[in-house]
Amino acid sequence: MNDQEEYARYREDSKVLAAIGACLDAHVDPITVRLPKALAQTAAAAWDRDELGEVGDETHEQYALRDQAGELALIGLAISERGRWENDEVVVDLNVGAVGAAVRVSL
Repeated sequence: MNDQEEYARYREDSKVLAAIGACLDAHVDPITVRLPKALAQTAAAAWDRDELGEVGDETHEQYALRDQAGELALIGLAISERGRWENDEVVVDLNVGAVGAAVRVSL
């Protein structure tokens, strides 16, 4: 099997994954989470940060790190827009994708 055949198969796999996602989306509500104040503030700061440099050629590891930083920033956006501060924690509803991204990185 050559690379083109493999990527054609991966493209079909991606379509099936998208169809599964469409089925599951109706069943998945946002998840209410509690985060420690320091983590919530750091996530919000990631959203507020300006990244002015252009992205050039990246290694796979560099791309993954930038992607993870973007996921953190999106959690920070949710905290900034909808977070409720309760003592030393923030309570916020996150979509399952954001929760999944954080859990994947922690494994």
